[in-house]
Amino acid sequence: MFAKITVILSISLVVFSCDTEGIKKDPVSKNENGKNKKNTHVQIISDAKESLKPTKLITSEEDKTGIEIKWFEQGQGSKLIDGQVVKINYDVRLTDGTLVDGNELLKRDWLPFLVGYGMQTKGWDIAFKKLRVGDFVEIVLPSNMARGKDGVKGLIPPNAVNIIHVRVLDVISPTRIIDGTKVWLLEENQSNKLRATLENTVEFHYMVGTQSNPKYDISYRRNQPYALKFSDFGIVKGLKKALISAKRADKIWILVPASEAYGDKGLVDIVKPGESLFYDIFVTDVR
Repeated sequence: MFAKITVILSISLVVFSCDTEGIKKDPVSKNENGKNKKNTHVQIISDAKESLKPTKLITSEEDKTGIEIKWFEQGQGSKLIDGQVVKINYDVRLTDGTLVDGNELLKRDWLPFLVGYGMQTKGWDIAFKKLRVGDFVEIVLPSNMARGKDGVKGLIPPNAVNIIHVRVLDVISPTRIIDGTKVWLLEENQSNKLRATLENTVEFHYMVGTQSNPKYDISYRRNQPYALKFSDFGIVKGLKKALISAKRADKIWILVPASEAYGDKGLVDIVKPGESLFYDIFVTDVR
């Protein structure tokens, strides 16, 4: 669908904020049947900075990649897995204490994170699959598991170690599931009642990627939203189904299974056979 073409998580979560009037920023979680889910997430701490100060060390481990994790609080339940969306309170610092990323910078109590799809560097996905809801940890990423030799110009020097403090607050259930495609309505425009139907054109900015090829196409780089007509040929069918009922200024994450995307054939050298697609979408218009 899109031509082949990494940004810090917080940047990817604010580039869509050009039209936010009427947006509901914390929609009620729903279970897989679309019914309201009892809210069981850890009490959100309003002072994000204070909540991320390390306390008494409980345990630690270092793996063969050089990633070190220190636990200050431990949650219960299963470890996180690929394809889960979690609420996190986090910051990223350099070894000298310089803050380079985190929801504190956006003045938000938490931000969503999708495990396993390269939203951050590969070290994040490796580390997060060792965590549980309720964990408060420090993750030390060696440079090759962080921004590597390139760094981030003007922000993270080349070959810099990244130190992450993170609280895993909750798992966010999909808002709905359509033929295996999972949809998370992360921010909803409640002031606009026009929902997309098969007769409409949906314009949106997006990032799309797979586990092996994260963010292979980003519309923001072209400064031009994509215009999707539901009658267009060649569009990923799971994406079409997910965008039915979308409204202008909705913020949507979509995880499309291979069966609703490129299947067992894949897409040339971009999408491997059997891979799911992850879309990070901000709807700019429905017409």
